[in-house]
Amino acid sequence: MASLTPQARRRQLEQAQALFNDGEYWLAHEALETVWRSIIDDSERRVWQGLIQAAAALLHRRSGNRHGTVVVGAAALEKLSGPQHPAVEFDTLRFRAALARALAGEGDPPRLDFRSDA
Repeated sequence: MASLTPQARRRQLEQAQALFNDGEYWLAHEALETVWRSIIDDSERRVWQGLIQAAAALLHRRSGNRHGTVVVGAAALEKLSGPQHPAVEFDTLRFRAALARALAGEGDPPRLDFRSDA
């Protein structure tokens, strides 16, 4: 796994955030994967994988692939469940709640936002 300096990680996360929030889910998925590949801790990797799957689920949703939305979305929600992981800079608690609403057709896609203490 390739290691990222703290500065490189932050740049990658800022890029992922901008892409995700602009609806560029595939490109955000790729940016998030760069961070995911650099992580050793399994519990942290799981959360990043959930964010990557969320981007994929929203891409499926946009293209009308209901099966992909449901299957990948459920996997994302499962990986994002539980408390906020301290090493993950994004607010995954609010993100997960908004993702669940969006996947149920009850709201707009979630925004990827940094935690206030990150």
